[in-house]
Amino acid sequence: MKAQDCLNLLREMRDVAFATVDAQGRPRNRIIDVMIVEENHLYFCTARGKDFYQELITHPDVAITGLNSDWQTVRLTGKARRLTEDHDQWIDRIFKENPSMNGVYPGDSRYILDPFVIEAGELEFFDLSSHPIHRESFAFGTDKTAPQRGFLITDACIQCGTCQRNCPQGCIEEGTPFKIQQEACLHCGLCFENCPVSCIVRRGEAAD
Repeated sequence: MKAQDCLNLLREMRDVAFATVDAQGRPRNRIIDVMIVEENHLYFCTARGKDFYQELITHPDVAITGLNSDWQTVRLTGKARRLTEDHDQWIDRIFKENPSMNGVYPGDSRYILDPFVIEAGELEFFDLSSHPIHRESFAFGTDKTAPQRGFLITDACIQCGTCQRNCPQGCIEEGTPFKIQQEACLHCGLCFENCPVSCIVRRGEAAD
C-alpha cells in the first residue's frame, strides 16, 4: 500500500470526520465530503460563512479520520490550504465530480464555497478486519518521513518472554532482543507496562 492508496480510500469513504481547532483553542469535529483525490493531494470545500471556514483560515492544521464497511480506518493529519487561484474552475470541477452538490448549492450559489487542498502530511492505514491487525504509516507531499509510533524493545531485553505472553495480537518475536512486528502492533502498551526490566520504550525515544 502507498500514500495514494490511503487517499483513494478516503475518497471512497467520502463522508469522513474532520477535526479542527476554534478561536478559543477548543477541538471541533464534523463530517466533511472528500471531493477530489489525485497526485497525493486531497481536495474539499466549504462555505465562507461557516465556522469551519474560519477555523481553517486561522488554524490550518487538521485531522481526518474515515472508516469503511470492512473495518479499515485511514487517518490523515496535515495543513489545509485555501486555493485562491482559479477559484471558480475548482468549484465547477468539484461539482462535476460530485453532482449531489448541485442540490445543496444550486446555480451560482456554489461560488460561496471556497476550495481547499491538503498537499502534505501523515497518513495511517489501520485494518481491524485481519488477524493480527495490520497498520502502515506514510508521509506524503513534502513530508518525507512517516512518524514512528508504538513501542520498541531495546538491547536491555533479558529474553524472559513476558512481553510476548502479554501481547494480545501475538506480534512479538523471540530474539536478542525480542522484536515487535510493528505492522501488527495495537500500540496498547501491555508489553511496555509489564516488562520486568523496563527495556521497552516508545518509538522515537531510542534508536530503532
